[in-house]
Amino acid sequence: MLEMLHDGFVRNFIADDRYLFIINGFFTTLKITFFAVLLGIAVGFLIAMIKATHDMTGKLKVPNFICNVYLTIIRGTPTMVQLLILYFIVFASVNNKTVVAILAFGINSGAYVAEIVRSGIMSIDKGQMEAGRSLGFTYIQTMLYVILPQAFKNVLPALGNEMIVLLKETAISGYIAIQDLTKGGDIIRSRTYDPYFPLLTVAAIYLIIVMIMSAGVNRLERRLRNSDH
Repeated sequence: MLEMLHDGFVRNFIADDRYLFIINGFFTTLKITFFAVLLGIAVGFLIAMIKATHDMTGKLKVPNFICNVYLTIIRGTPTMVQLLILYFIVFASVNNKTVVAILAFGINSGAYVAEIVRSGIMSIDKGQMEAGRSLGFTYIQTMLYVILPQAFKNVLPALGNEMIVLLKETAISGYIAIQDLTKGGDIIRSRTYDPYFPLLTVAAIYLIIVMIMSAGVNRLERRLRNSDH
């Protein structure tokens, strides 16, 4: 049994330096996830501010309409289809596949972040806005210094979950020939005809990353909760 495991490990990872497919794919996955998360947060917070402002004041009707169209399209179509459309149609002339993937996943994540943040903003008592305005803050200052910090604490678990979902969604990057972590494992499988070692290794790496991300979010959540006391 041990000899079979040893032979399988050597054949899948050591021979022809196939472990490099896993290592390179791992860093590609992290790169796509990191920048897509940043883009998703930026887009999501902007849209959440527009929608929350419209809900509270009735202003920004045209931007709110555009945001609603964006949310309907992004949330109503599969992520893989969005990725393929961006790669083969919208950015067909762009040679950098990683940039296209970052844009696709970031734009997709932004729609979900927007609804998460908007719900957090709307969960704050209206008296908080009135209190901020009575102190002389502008609407934007009140949102930045009073409303958003409280809303962030409320939606942090949901935001952390969205980041984890985004990480796992990047596994479809191989559809546009990006050698991410999942694609790296699949390349090894196609050369050794052994699905067990490469695919289980890929699954284990994803699991470890998710556990680290979850631990980080939980730790940040505890620190924010303790800062209230």
